[in-house]
Amino acid sequence: MKRPNIIALGIDTLRANHMGCYGYNLPTSPHTDAFASQGAVLDKFFCAGIPTYPSFTTFYTGQHPITHGIVAHGGKAQLDDDAPFLSKVLLEGGYTTCAIDNLNRARPWFQWGYEYYIDPSVRRTLLIGVTAEELNNRAIPWVKAQAGAEDPFFLFIHYWDPHWPYTPPKKYEGMFYEGGDPTDPNKHSLEEWWETPLGGLAKNTWLRTAEGLITDADFVSALYDQEIRHLDDGLHKLFTALKESGLDEDTLVVIFGDHGESLQEHHVFFDHHGLHDAVTQVPMILRWPGVIPEGQRFSQMFQHHDIAPTLIEAAGLEIPDKMEGKSYWPMVTGKEEMGGREQIVQVECTRMAKWGLRTKDHRFILAREQDFYGNPMKELYDLRSDPDEINNIVEAQPELAAQMEASLEKWIAERLEALGKDEDPLTEQGVSLGWDGM
Repeated sequence: MKRPNIIALGIDTLRANHMGCYGYNLPTSPHTDAFASQGAVLDKFFCAGIPTYPSFTTFYTGQHPITHGIVAHGGKAQLDDDAPFLSKVLLEGGYTTCAIDNLNRARPWFQWGYEYYIDPSVRRTLLIGVTAEELNNRAIPWVKAQAGAEDPFFLFIHYWDPHWPYTPPKKYEGMFYEGGDPTDPNKHSLEEWWETPLGGLAKNTWLRTAEGLITDADFVSALYDQEIRHLDDGLHKLFTALKESGLDEDTLVVIFGDHGESLQEHHVFFDHHGLHDAVTQVPMILRWPGVIPEGQRFSQMFQHHDIAPTLIEAAGLEIPDKMEGKSYWPMVTGKEEMGGREQIVQVECTRMAKWGLRTKDHRFILAREQDFYGNPMKELYDLRSDPDEINNIVEAQPELAAQMEASLEKWIAERLEALGKDEDPLTEQGVSLGWDGM
């Protein structure tokens, strides 16, 4: 089989359940939904580490954050020079590699393995403000230039549109909001947020309009949905260009989120911390016409460190031994059934220092230090009866909580021992970011 071109689209801050193909009841992603129907959708795809830097490092290395060591977005830890890296493997395997991204400005390893690294955000003061249009203006000509090339290509594009601050173009104004006057002083759903540093900043900047201060949290959530619709239109333009260039049939496209977004859940307003599904369950969509059967959905659990082995296997290359992820390429191509992961371990050490253990039926969260919100140090949720993770049942189910805590601590201890490390990286690195980062 001919080696495919590979396009990986990493969407910043895109939670799965705000897309139509993941059951959302608003038309935020019609083009992406149609695209997803032509390939495979993984329904239970989760972050191993959040937010951006830990997540994308996990994507590239095929390693859990406890292994590659980047558990904190604002920390000082550096990736080892000998860490396995997706783009390096593909480059050494004969691929022409290109990234349209800006993460190398903060962490040098994000440029590893790229022959071309294009960063349109250098024209902006706020690097997270780069739009889908700016990215496509670089990506589409580059893709078209590959038509007829002898070597296959790997293109990674990092889209930022759903990320805070939510500033969709004017053409999307009013979409998805039916709350009447969003500046009604009798609405108080944002008052809790005003007390946080990020909320105070928003109150005095992008949520203060000519009509007055935005007072309705649902209005802000609608802005997030408008950003997804803006992204969706941008992806459609890329998909169209791929087809017009004649590369559509020869290209594997993968769409995934680096992390989700809390839209008031667990008292986290419009930000991405907390190890609940709102923040850690993200989309994973794969399409390669004629190779990946259409209309597939998989309910098994997978994580970001499974992506690199999957793409490397799709490229017909050898997966590095140091990669820990599980390739699901045989599953999505229909060659064999896979069970996925029975449990997943998640970590956060940016604005909270927490470990999480998730099974199909339960989630347990263990804090290493008290978080900003005063949440319990231990949380347990029954995902069957409480999918929104509202009722903490630690006290109601002490035996199960103790069992999951012991299992989590055992996993951490065994991994540290295998790595020759003595100290939990959350304790070692500590909460690393204030309220002005990604």
